[in-house]
Amino acid sequence: MTSFTLPHELHGEGAHKVFAVHGWFADRSAYAAVVPDLDVTSFQYALVDLRGYGRAADAQGSWTTGEAALDLVELADRLGWERFSVVGHSMGGAVAQRLLAVAPQRLRRIAGVSPVPASGLALPPEQWELFADAGHRPENRRAIIDITTGGRRPDAWLDRMVARSLAVSDAKAFRAWLDSWALDDFHARVEGAQVPALAVAGALDPALSAEVMRQTWMAWYPRAELAELPCAGHYAMDETPLEVIRAVEDFLRADGEDGGA
Repeated sequence: MTSFTLPHELHGEGAHKVFAVHGWFADRSAYAAVVPDLDVTSFQYALVDLRGYGRAADAQGSWTTGEAALDLVELADRLGWERFSVVGHSMGGAVAQRLLAVAPQRLRRIAGVSPVPASGLALPPEQWELFADAGHRPENRRAIIDITTGGRRPDAWLDRMVARSLAVSDAKAFRAWLDSWALDDFHARVEGAQVPALAVAGALDPALSAEVMRQTWMAWYPRAELAELPCAGHYAMDETPLEVIRAVEDFLRADGEDGGA
């Protein structure tokens, strides 16, 4: 595999280094709504574009969570980050868990916002068709976003989310990523990992609910925590940005309390 550096942008100068990894429907702009209110004194955040997205839209590869984890380790080396935490949304949450297998000794903490479990996500045939065709059907992307936010969001917001998704993702890579995050089951490789792990679930998200987190994340990781946001669905960074920041940064900040500096 040839060397590849993930496109990224840095925010803050804090000693606690944190990767922010986007999900299936967005590039690093998934974090745009939270960036203005991050604690940039305590933390330094690196927002990345995974292969197939944003400034890495043309980057070739296997488009898998395992490859993405290796890309993050290489970027950490380039940034001089010996130890770091990772925040991952949805598919990015699966990438964060891959790091538990790839480089556990370098992880301070991981946080997943509506994270896909390390076991993948079983989809019934009709849902699989909806997701598999979303690469070239904007109406499918819209339906998925609407369903996973409880059917409560305005039409204009749904349209804007779809437009962003189409603008920042390569259709071929988008489809390939689905096979990885939905079908790859690597939980046996990470079960029992001692890295502190936070799962943030949106109460309006029927797909990756707090109950799913209890059956997966909370069952696998001895030092796991669960936070449920009552007014959020699957896209909490856009729906309830301040609540996400509070839940995630309080968790990351606790690292100093258990000697993980």
